[in-house]
Amino acid sequence: MYKNKKILAVVMARGGSKGIRFKNLKRINGLSLVAIAAKLLKKIKIVDVSIISSDNEKIIKEGQKFGLKKIFKRPKSLSGDIVSDYSVIRHALIMSENFFKVKFNLVLMIQPTSPLRTTKHIIDCIKLFFRKKGTTSVWSVNEIDTKFHPMKLLVKKNKILKYFHKNGSKIIARQQLDTKYYRNGICYVIDRNTILKQKNLLGNKCIPYVMTEKTVNIDTIEDLKQATFYLK
Repeated sequence: MYKNKKILAVVMARGGSKGIRFKNLKRINGLSLVAIAAKLLKKIKIVDVSIISSDNEKIIKEGQKFGLKKIFKRPKSLSGDIVSDYSVIRHALIMSENFFKVKFNLVLMIQPTSPLRTTKHIIDCIKLFFRKKGTTSVWSVNEIDTKFHPMKLLVKKNKILKYFHKNGSKIIARQQLDTKYYRNGICYVIDRNTILKQKNLLGNKCIPYVMTEKTVNIDTIEDLKQATFYLK
């Protein structure tokens, strides 16, 4: 609990994956990605409850082994490739409140595939949530390198390259580009009402937690190797 607000952490770890089979069970320094997330959450005393949301028994047992609570097995309808994070988090929140008979004010969405997170990152995100009145969520992000700015991107239409943005051809120098960000998967803090009433994970006042540290969101074997290198 922080500032009299109960906090639920949801570790999202389904079994299916197109890039790496059972990637949430892949190991770095002897620990699975699920275990790394679970052990970290165990150190954060202001988090009231940490649960595992998965459709796979092996992953669920791995989460339980390292302190995550199992209160459900994720239904197949929420386990496909194109199921939204919002649907999974809403399901986890409702199930948790029914199970524990308590109202959780904040939900942490934790993705095991971003293993470079620290306790400081999560605690800082939670504290940031309370700094501005009316905050609906906090998302951890990194700045996009200007080489990959949307104004400089290209698309292929009928085998011909064109600018992605209609004003792309007007960009001459990087100084003309504003700052853009990408989600790094380290931490999301979402208000209960944003999930249940606004019915999304962003809300109308999402505050960015801007990180300068290196982050890796694991989708491929190369990503896994890179994360292993940084954690070692």
